[in-house]
Amino acid sequence: MPSTSDANAAKPQATTQAQAQLNKPVLKKGSKGKDVEELQKLLTHWDVYTGPINGTFGPQTEQGVIAFQHRVFLLEDGIVGDLTWQALYSGTPVNMPVLKRGSKGQAVTTLQTVLQLTRDYTSTIDGDFGPRTETAVKAFQTRSNLRNDGVVEDKTWYALSKVPH
Repeated sequence: MPSTSDANAAKPQATTQAQAQLNKPVLKKGSKGKDVEELQKLLTHWDVYTGPINGTFGPQTEQGVIAFQHRVFLLEDGIVGDLTWQALYSGTPVNMPVLKRGSKGQAVTTLQTVLQLTRDYTSTIDGDFGPRTETAVKAFQTRSNLRNDGVVEDKTWYALSKVPH
């Protein structure tokens, strides 16, 4: 269900603090050092890593990164770039689009898939934000104690990221 890639991190958006550029290295399997230790601590904090905090980016660390990227709707490539760092620090999805009736595309497909898991959306997953998707979003927002306006923005994305998917 990946929706956003760390490759897009080269296009900084200064609209929120979570979207601020971080001065962190890109980490991947084979990386070593204090930044990997920090990564392992963050992954442990978010309950997606139970391995050692040893500063070595091995298969266990990679699986933790992929699990975290999945949770926050990032491309699940196991590489920690700017967007993954931002999400690790905030615990929330980053760089997600605002969706509303009329929106189309992969982000809507991701939304519909998660809403099917919550049983709010029972229609075909088609990537088209129509009236059924809007009704499902409103039901999810109401149950999540969010403003139920049918618009998917940061707070709704955050709540959706807490749904096991």
